[in-house]
Amino acid sequence: MVASSSPAVLKRWIALHLKLLRSEAGHRQQDAAARIGRTQQAIVNIEKGANLPSAADLELLLGLYGVPERTDFFRQLLSGARKKDNWWKALSEAVPKWFDLYLGLEAGAAELNSYDALLVPGLLQTPEYAEATIRADPELSEEGIRQRVELRMGRQQILHRDDEPVRIWAVLDEGVLHRVRGTHAVMAAQLQHLHEMAQHPRINIQVLPFTAGAHLGQTGSFNIMRFPPEMADPGIVAVDQLVGGHYYEDPAEVEAYKRAMTQLQDLARDTKDSQRHLSTAAKEMNT
Repeated sequence: MVASSSPAVLKRWIALHLKLLRSEAGHRQQDAAARIGRTQQAIVNIEKGANLPSAADLELLLGLYGVPERTDFFRQLLSGARKKDNWWKALSEAVPKWFDLYLGLEAGAAELNSYDALLVPGLLQTPEYAEATIRADPELSEEGIRQRVELRMGRQQILHRDDEPVRIWAVLDEGVLHRVRGTHAVMAAQLQHLHEMAQHPRINIQVLPFTAGAHLGQTGSFNIMRFPPEMADPGIVAVDQLVGGHYYEDPAEVEAYKRAMTQLQDLARDTKDSQRHLSTAAKEMNT
């Protein structure tokens, strides 16, 4: 259900569907702006999800678009989108502004498709592996490290939530399995954890072998967030960077990443072979 999604996803849904309703009604952004007595930029900001409309403006817009009967439904969504009680708000040192959006979108996603060239995805990390990777930043305090580990582990609750756990499809470059983080014991435990998680019915893990040759993931890791079908949302791509993150929302750009993901899935070992490979890698790491 859309109404039970995270605030970030609700905000995105409202933006997408107000734009769609305006387009279907044959109105320009200038028409919508005139109806609520504001500038065209105000409509631009609403339709790209930068701002939420007021309840009064929402009612006026839905009336203009010919669907006043949907006002109560949209008001419920608006109320949910304004909520600020995210579980991670107590971990302020671990959540920069750009990552707050990521967490909100991730929490409301129905499926996450990722290609990882260097690291195990955060949702599949053990606490020890997570700490070893986080300690790579020498500027972090011990409290900052603790909060980031807690945050990463807390994010994993979406794998076990009661209302439709998220589906995961992860393609890992083979080098991820051999690039030691922490000690060999930490790495062996991480690989064993991957092997166990790969047997979960809602989690697919594939290993992209060194022999795969050239592919569309050569430019780096990415994560495609897909949302419930009733949202009619093309999805969003998140690319992690050293000092922030970048999001691709244009449908054509998202589709390009989806094609890349399909190619990587085709080139990678199948899920059963990948499970065997993970088990072997874990045993070898322990020797």
